[in-house]
Amino acid sequence: MKPFVLFLFFILASLSTQAQIDSKKKSISIPAIESKKDSSDVSPLIPSKPIEKSTNIGFNRPKVAPKLEMPKKEFSMFPEEEFGNPGELYVKQVNKNLEDLKLSEKEVALRNGSTIDQYFGDFKSQSKFVNVVYRDHGYTDGDIIQVRVNDDIIHARVFLTGGFKGFKLDLQKGFNKIDFVALNQGESGPNTAEFKVIDDSGKIISQNQWNLATGVKATIIVVKE
Repeated sequence: MKPFVLFLFFILASLSTQAQIDSKKKSISIPAIESKKDSSDVSPLIPSKPIEKSTNIGFNRPKVAPKLEMPKKEFSMFPEEEFGNPGELYVKQVNKNLEDLKLSEKEVALRNGSTIDQYFGDFKSQSKFVNVVYRDHGYTDGDIIQVRVNDDIIHARVFLTGGFKGFKLDLQKGFNKIDFVALNQGESGPNTAEFKVIDDSGKIISQNQWNLATGVKATIIVVKE
C-alpha cells in the first residue's frame, strides 16, 4: 500500500513543479522592422522578349551561285542554220512559204509588186493635149511616184491619194512617152495606182492599173498624128 502512495505523491509533485516553471517564463515579442525603401521603388517586371518564329520550318535556304554562265549558242527554231541578221531568218522563211504555195508570176507580182518595168502600149491621137490623171486604187498607205515625159522629170514626187489628180500635157508631133516611177511601196506594199489618159474632147485614150516594187516604172506612149 505504501509503494502506491509514494508513486502517486511523486507524480503530483512533478506536475506541480513543471507548472511553476512554465508560469515563470515570459513571452518574447519580435518588433517589426520597417523597410528603408518604399515599395513603389520596386522596378517593374519587364516581359521577356517573345521568341521569333523562324520562317524556315525544317528547310534550308538554297544557296545562289555567284555567277551563272549562259549558253553560248542561241536557241533557234532552225538549229542547222545560222544568220548574221535575225531578220534574214524571217525573210527566208517567207520566201519558202511563197515557193510552197506555188504562186504564178502574176500572183506573186500582185502580192509583192512587179520587179519588171510595165509597158501599157502606145495609142494614136490627133488631140492638141491630153490630161494625165492618177490615184491610189488600193488602200491609201503613202505610195509615192515620180512622173516623167520623154525622160524629163515633170513631177519629182507625187503622193497618191484616193482621188484623181494629174497634169495637162501638150502633145508634140510623134512620140510622147509617159513614165510613172514607183519611189516606194507605202506601208502595206506594193505601189498601187490607177491612171487615165484623156484627150481634149474628154475621150479616155488609155486606162490601166499597176502594182510596182520600188524603183520599177510603168510606161505609156501617146503618138500624135
